[in-house]
Amino acid sequence: MTATDWRERIITVFGGGGFIGRYVCEALFKTGVRVRVAQRDPRGAFFLQPLAAVGQLDLVRADFTRPQSLEAAVEGTWGVINLVGAFSGKLDAVHGNAPARIAELAAKGGAASFTHVSAIGVSEDSASFYARTKAAGENKVRAAFPGATIIRPSVVFGPEDQFTNRFAGMSSLPIMPVLGGKTRFQPIFVRDLGSAIAKAAQQPERFAAQTFELGGPDVMTMHELNRAIAEAAGRKPEIVDLPDVVGSAMSRLGFLPGAPITRDQWIMLQKDNVASGPGLEAFGIQPTPLAAVAPEWLGRFHEGGRFASRRSQSSVG
Repeated sequence: MTATDWRERIITVFGGGGFIGRYVCEALFKTGVRVRVAQRDPRGAFFLQPLAAVGQLDLVRADFTRPQSLEAAVEGTWGVINLVGAFSGKLDAVHGNAPARIAELAAKGGAASFTHVSAIGVSEDSASFYARTKAAGENKVRAAFPGATIIRPSVVFGPEDQFTNRFAGMSSLPIMPVLGGKTRFQPIFVRDLGSAIAKAAQQPERFAAQTFELGGPDVMTMHELNRAIAEAAGRKPEIVDLPDVVGSAMSRLGFLPGAPITRDQWIMLQKDNVASGPGLEAFGIQPTPLAAVAPEWLGRFHEGGRFASRRSQSSVG
């Protein structure tokens, strides 16, 4: 495959301006393909422009309630990546009907690949509506585009996440309450995930019609994960695991001090979120530990800011 051939390819990324999307697009830009970011408000993806070469990035408006906009976003594309998801609202439409329609359009237009991002723990039999709609989305995508690649990540962390940053903020409290303290996770670095998604989209000959559950190198309980986040933020609160009865009550109210939690999230928190089967190694990616990178963005929570520890070290000796 020549460089010219790659540049002639267009890969449409639904939700490319989101947290995971920026890293997927960054990985795609590096290969030289043209990237078409499709989302309801294209202005939310303007920040991608400096990452792309001239003419390499297209921003288009795509609204799941406007079928014609979906057709325009998929027209002429070589590959399609769907990253759109939500924890509230019309989940059956966002997780099921919309991805199915995109997959139908991609198949009809002759796209070579379709990559759909789901989540670990999805099941048609789950008590969680979120998990059921995600499972339905996977099934509908596969029915419309049999060669689709399904990616199921564990909890994703990175500089812009709403996970490590939120709990790092809570770590300023002398006592840090934790829900689901014994539930196990396999947190994955967003740049590793973005690279894997980009490879899946560009190499259907290797990854088509397969499902991959992706996690990082470490399996940690929620208690351990919060401890690691607090340490990266330079703090040492007393971490207290809340009883399940308290967590259940809070989820019905939709609130944990400092962090909202939906009933669906609470239900999913009752089961481990650990990957099975071939993981990042299938994509030739060495997984990045949380401790290796989190201090880069959580350093701002240190007393005196992110450079405080460096100043302290430089003053010694």
